[in-house]
Amino acid sequence: MTGFEIYFKLGWQHILDPAAYDHLLFIVVVAAIFQFQDWKRVIGLLTAFTIGHSLTLAIATLDIFNIPSSIIEFLIPLSIFVTALYNLFISPSNRQISIASHYLIVLFFGFIHGMGFSNGLKALLGKESNIIESLFAFNLGIELGQIIIFLLFLMLSFVFINVFKLPFIKWRRLVSSIAAVLSLYLLWNSVV
Repeated sequence: MTGFEIYFKLGWQHILDPAAYDHLLFIVVVAAIFQFQDWKRVIGLLTAFTIGHSLTLAIATLDIFNIPSSIIEFLIPLSIFVTALYNLFISPSNRQISIASHYLIVLFFGFIHGMGFSNGLKALLGKESNIIESLFAFNLGIELGQIIIFLLFLMLSFVFINVFKLPFIKWRRLVSSIAAVLSLYLLWNSVV
């Protein structure tokens, strides 16, 4: 297995790891305000998240900038909570405005989430000779993992909305409310 393949596999395994529930929860809450026909937009949002995540991972891994892990462990669930609140209070009639701001929010929160894994990735990279290729492969793996999670969430949404006939607005509120409560729990655990 090449170095690229190893880091690509590490990337998608990281995002699909049940221990990375904060990442999973963030992807779900980002996707919650969209329906099946919006899949291209959500892929774009996930890519914006990966770009933010990638930049921060690179900056932190190369020791250009670091934030104490205690602050990051607080900011990650805060990002989930803010996104959930955003979902609960945006107006469906105001979607064009909300989509532009959603990209900026997701990109910014990608920066925060990238810092969350930077120490672990730094340890994995060790004395790796080609850090840029390894970071690229890792983040490409993360992108694949996020798309898999998103597609699974889309299927779940489709079932609730089309099979169980739950109105989309109620589905969006349900998912966002659950995410908000879970993120408050994570916030609490990060400060105690």
